[in-house]
Order: sequence, then C-alpha cells, then structure tokens
Amino acid sequence: MTFTLTSSSFADGAAIPQQFTCDGADRSPQLSWSGVPGAASFVLIMDDPDAPGGTFTHWVLYDIPGTRTELVEGETGVGLAGGNDFRRRGYGGPCPPRGRGAHRYFFRLAALDVASLGLPASAARRDVEAAMRGHVVATATLMGRYERR
Repeated sequence: MTFTLTSSSFADGAAIPQQFTCDGADRSPQLSWSGVPGAASFVLIMDDPDAPGGTFTHWVLYDIPGTRTELVEGETGVGLAGGNDFRRRGYGGPCPPRGRGAHRYFFRLAALDVASLGLPASAARRDVEAAMRGHVVATATLMGRYERR
C-alpha cells in the first residue's frame, strides 16, 4: 500500500478554499493519510515555493503521534507546533501577494521511526528537518493552489 496524504477540504492540485487562507478564517484544512509504513510519529511541513522572497514556510507540526491518521479542520493540540515564516507558531494559511497569480502550497507529511524529535515547542523548520535526518521512513505530499485577486 502506498503512503498517501489527502484532504476533504480540497483535491490534490486544486484550489484551496478561501476559509483556509488569510482572506478567510485562516483555519488549517482537514488532512488524512493512509498506507502508513509503521510510523512512530509524523512531521508535517507546509510551504509556498512560489513566494517572491523564496520558499515561505506556513506550517511546521512535529511529534504527531504515530497512531494518528487524520488532522481535523482547525485542529490544534496535536503534536508540537513549530515556528512559521509569519513569526508565529502553528498554521498560517495561504496569503500570496495580490495580482501575482496562483501560488502552490505543498503539504508534506513524513513518517518517522522515532516517537519524538526531542525538540521544544516552537522549533524552527531547519531544526525540525535536521532532527528528522536518518529517521524518515516514508513521505507523502498534497498540493493545493491559491490566488489573491
């Protein structure tokens, strides 16, 4: 079975609804995964590689228990929220510059062979990625698009 990441909020490659963006409620979308290869924990990173200044990190969530197969819409309190490029913890929805076309938003879920990365809450993406090295069992990706007009 293949490790897959899906959402009931939007289809892979489709538009992300406004409620999950800075123009709406800025709530995290529903995410679910299947085909998990015996993970002890998960790490979720969401970013925008089309941002004018380079890749912009919107969400870092780590130490998600390996027993989980879903994050419900707007859910908090699962795992540890890392810092994002909005300079806050947790989810920060799509918010590209107006009139610059659609940006792609990648949700990448990594299954790990360790239950915890041993990092404090609010860890930076670079620290999470460094701690993950050598522990990734599998990865799954979901991509959505958003454009501000």
